[in-house]
Amino acid sequence: MTRIKPLPLLLLAIAAFYLLPLGLHGLWVPDETRYAQISQEMLTSGNWVAPHFMGLRYFEKPAAGYWLIALGQAVFGQNLFGVRIASALTSGLSVLLAYLIARRLWNDPRKSFACALLYLSFGLVAGQASYSNLDPQFTFWVNLSLVALWFALDSRTVRARLGAWAVLGVACAMGFMTKGFLAWLLPVLIAVPYMLWQRRLGELLRYGPLAIGVALLICLPWVWAIHVQEPDYWRFFFWHEHIRRFASDNAQHARPWWFFLPIMVVACLPWSALLPNTLLKAWKEKRQPAMVFLALWMLLPLGFFSLSNGKLPTYIMPCLLPLALLMGHALIDLIQQRKARALSINGMLNFVIGMVAMVALIYLQLTRPLYGNSHAEMFSLSLTFIVLLGWILSNLLQAVRPLTLWAMPALGIGLLVVLLPVGMPEFVADNEMPDQFVLEHLDDLQQTQALLSNELESASALAWRLNRTQVTLYNTEGELRYGLQYPDSVHRKVGLDDVQAWLADARKQGSVGVLMRVRSTSEHIEEGQLPPGGKRYRKGDLVLILYPQSP
Repeated sequence: MTRIKPLPLLLLAIAAFYLLPLGLHGLWVPDETRYAQISQEMLTSGNWVAPHFMGLRYFEKPAAGYWLIALGQAVFGQNLFGVRIASALTSGLSVLLAYLIARRLWNDPRKSFACALLYLSFGLVAGQASYSNLDPQFTFWVNLSLVALWFALDSRTVRARLGAWAVLGVACAMGFMTKGFLAWLLPVLIAVPYMLWQRRLGELLRYGPLAIGVALLICLPWVWAIHVQEPDYWRFFFWHEHIRRFASDNAQHARPWWFFLPIMVVACLPWSALLPNTLLKAWKEKRQPAMVFLALWMLLPLGFFSLSNGKLPTYIMPCLLPLALLMGHALIDLIQQRKARALSINGMLNFVIGMVAMVALIYLQLTRPLYGNSHAEMFSLSLTFIVLLGWILSNLLQAVRPLTLWAMPALGIGLLVVLLPVGMPEFVADNEMPDQFVLEHLDDLQQTQALLSNELESASALAWRLNRTQVTLYNTEGELRYGLQYPDSVHRKVGLDDVQAWLADARKQGSVGVLMRVRSTSEHIEEGQLPPGGKRYRKGDLVLILYPQSP
C-alpha cells in the first residue's frame, strides 16, 4: 500500500464501477423513468423553477436535483448515460470527500485510501451510483456540509475557518434545494452537541451566521421564484413531504423503528463482518474528538431517521461515510498489528454468501428456470455466473491472504454493480424497464397523435422516450393525485367508464398508442374495457396497442 498512488486508483475505480454501467441497461421503474422525464421536461419547457411530471404539477421535491439530471441530459444527450451521470458524479465526489477528510483526521495515506475504497464499495453506495434518483446527490451535499464542518472546527487560521463555514452554507443550500429541510437539520444535529462537548458554542454563534447567510443568498432566488409561480408549493411541500411523512400514521413507506438497523448491516456489504471491530475500536477511543464527531455523524441521523414513520433504505445513505471512516481506521490498525482474523472472517462470510447464491441459481435454473433457452438469455445467465464467480474468488482471496489482499471484496462488488443489471432474466428486464419496450416500437409510437397508459411508470417511460408530456392517465393517479386536482389538469385522467369515448374522440384526430401494465385482476379489467382492433404487442406484463386513425 505504501507504493500505490491512491488518487489515480480511486479515480480508475470510480470510472470502472460507477461510469461504465450507466448506459448498459434500461431505466428501472419507478424512480429512474420519473426523474428522467421530469428533468427532460425542464429542458424542453424552459421552466427550471417548478417541477412538472408529464405536464402536471409535481411538488414532492425541490428543483435542484432535477437541475443536475437535466444538465446531464443537456451535455450527454437525452439517453441512459445522460440521465444517470449526476448520480455517478456525486457518488464519486463523496468518495473523494472520504479520502479528503480521512487525510485530515489521521494524516495516514493508508487510512485515507482504505476509507475511500470502503465507502466506494459499500453495496448501497455503489448500487445507487448508477441509478438515477436524488439520494446520491443529497448524500453528497450532506457529506460536503459535514466535511466542511470538521474543516471549520479543525482549521487554525481565520481565513481557512471562514472558507469552510462558507462551503458549509453552500452545501446546506444545495441539499435543501435537492431534498428539503433535512439538509439544514443534519449539520445542526451534529454541530450543537459536538461543540457543547468541546465547549466551543461561542464559535458556532460567531461563525454559524456566515453559513446561514451564504445558504440564504443561494436559496432565496429560487424560493421566491417558485412562490410567485406556484403559491401552493410551500404548503404542500412542507406539510405533505415533511410533517406527514415523518409523523403521520399512514405515512408513505411506513416501517417499524428498528428497520434501519439491519439495513445498515446490509448497506455496508461486502465489509459487514468488520462492524464489531469497528464499533469496539470506536468505543475504546470514545474520548478522542475525531471519534466523537464521527460517532455523532453516524448515530444521530440514524436515530432521527428511525423516529420517522416513513422509511426507505436509501434514507440512511448520509450515515455511511462516517461508518466508512470508522471502519477504514479500524481496518488499517488491524493490518498494522498483523491481526488477520476479522478480515478472514469477512472474506469467508462473503464467500459463503456467494456460494449459496450460486447453488440457489443452479437449482432454480434446473427446476424452475429463471432464464430461457434463447441466445440472449444464455448470455445473461453467463454474466450472472461471472458476477457470482468474481464475488466468490475475490472474497476467497481476502479470506486466504487477509493482510495483503484485504481490498479484494471491492472487486467483487464492482463486478456486481457493472454486470448484474445486464444479466437480469428477461422477465425482470421486460417488466422493470418499460422504456426498452417503448424503444422497440419507437417509430410507430412517434406517429401517434395521443397516448394513454394505466400506470405512471409506463407513462413516464413513454413520455421520456418520445419527449412528449401529454400522456393521458387511464384509471390511475398515484403520486400525481395532487397535480390532477388543478382545473387545468383534470382532463388528463380517464376512468373505466369513459375510456371508450375518449379513444373514439382521440382516434378522430389521429392514431393512438396505449401502453398497459396487465398483471392484476383490476388491470385485466382495464384491458377488457378497451375496444378490439389495433396492432397489439406483448412483452412480460406490458401490452402495447396501436390504434389507427378512425376513417
